[in-house]
Amino acid sequence: MSNKETNPELNQTEQTGSEEVLQEQSAPETEAAADPAAEARAALAAKEDQLLRLAAEYDNFRRRSAKEKTEAYSKAKADAALAFLPVYDNLERALKQGTEDTAFLKGVEMTMTQLLNVLASLDIKPIEALGQSFDPNFHNAVMHVEDPSLGENVVAQVFQTGFTMGDKVIRFSMVQVAN
Repeated sequence: MSNKETNPELNQTEQTGSEEVLQEQSAPETEAAADPAAEARAALAAKEDQLLRLAAEYDNFRRRSAKEKTEAYSKAKADAALAFLPVYDNLERALKQGTEDTAFLKGVEMTMTQLLNVLASLDIKPIEALGQSFDPNFHNAVMHVEDPSLGENVVAQVFQTGFTMGDKVIRFSMVQVAN
């Protein structure tokens, strides 16, 4: 038999003690209910906090949306420019071919100038590579040549011109590197 069953006074004391604990726990709730001003201040503070969080969330959403819009525009602009780069490559090849027809040569030069001006207006510029030191951030080395007249890691020949849009490379220069 347990102590509770043998001693009824002990059982009653335990029940009274637990009732006192329950009364002590509910006392702050009754005090808060008794003071409606404190209750209103607490509700106001909760609503203020909720409003501040909502405003911060909206501000973050607005910034994120603006950033995504700018990135989408830049990506679309880069993709459109990439579609025109084969035209640039063909015009560059045409200019490298010798011709006796000066009117034809002048027409190709004018077309190339106009294409470069359009690309420049979109902040797209060719990467100067020939004679520059090799930089893997801008150049793609596809060949290597030993040439004592050139320094180490110098671009000896450019096979395909690369382009940047602002600070971003949209096409790497395909080059031959010396030494």
